[in-house]
Amino acid sequence: MIVCFAGLFSACGNKDESGTKFVLTTGFGKDEIFRIETISCKLPEIMVYLTNSQNQYEGVFGSSIWDADIEGTTLEQNVKDTALARIAQIKTMNLLAKQHGVELSEQEMEQVTEAAGIYYNSLNEKEKELLGVTEETITTLYREYALANKVYGYIIKDINPEISDDEARTITVQHILIKTYALDGTGAKIEYTQTARDDAYERAQTVLKLAREGTDFGELIEKYSEDNKGTYSFGKGDMEKSFEDAAFNLETGEISGIVETEYGYHIIKCISTFNREETDANKVKIVEERKKEVFGQEYDTFVGTLTRNLNESLWNSVTFIHDPEVKTSSFFDIYGQYFKE
Repeated sequence: MIVCFAGLFSACGNKDESGTKFVLTTGFGKDEIFRIETISCKLPEIMVYLTNSQNQYEGVFGSSIWDADIEGTTLEQNVKDTALARIAQIKTMNLLAKQHGVELSEQEMEQVTEAAGIYYNSLNEKEKELLGVTEETITTLYREYALANKVYGYIIKDINPEISDDEARTITVQHILIKTYALDGTGAKIEYTQTARDDAYERAQTVLKLAREGTDFGELIEKYSEDNKGTYSFGKGDMEKSFEDAAFNLETGEISGIVETEYGYHIIKCISTFNREETDANKVKIVEERKKEVFGQEYDTFVGTLTRNLNESLWNSVTFIHDPEVKTSSFFDIYGQYFKE
């Protein structure tokens, strides 16, 4: 269960608020991307993570996806940063495992070796060459991945909070949205002028009147709603507070007044005040969130004691591999076949 926490390489040459030491150094080994205490990451390792992520994206969205911009950062840079954070977290968790005396069993090491062999043998010669990997590289990556998940399980093994039906209660509602914003050509949100907001509110009042007079709510959704989804099932904390508060205060079949959120004006109809199946699923979700919180607290404290070094010049030179023969995307899937996260 690899979960994301604060970035390990957010600054250099100083300390962050947790007291973690950042050190600028030129003493890196060949192809060494970063070092955290006694453990390091080499270029071929990060290229496995990066290239598999790249090809997974392209498999779903096509190669033109890299033209996309995310809040001023290219998607390629975003994927690079995510890959760096992911492998840095795994290696940090290996240090945490050492501190707790957690090790892989003989059977787990056999699984690591078998998984590494399958993935390595799936690579063609061009992929092996451009990634710069050996079977030993893949074995190391899978071993560290498995150990990271094992120490996570070790730390949260005794965390089993009792979650009540009320805390996990999931309701189902329908709603009609009258927007108070538009999108420009780049997809950026443009808020309505006050005049346009007033017009939107008047339309919402008209729709509310029709709903309370008995007009079929589904027909009103079809005719007036500016959301592409009319029905939602959710628990506490999943929606904007004003929407959630209004929805959870409704009885089955009851219609709300006009509810304002950042998206516009809503009219909500309660379909069900308690969904047993969804509530039970939400209990599982809440338990997992509590476990992540417990692990996160220990992880963040541990990270605060570490010295880590990033080879910025080498990292900045890393780019995607654009070669038609490099199609590998099964690294994480093969891991999942051998180890349940």
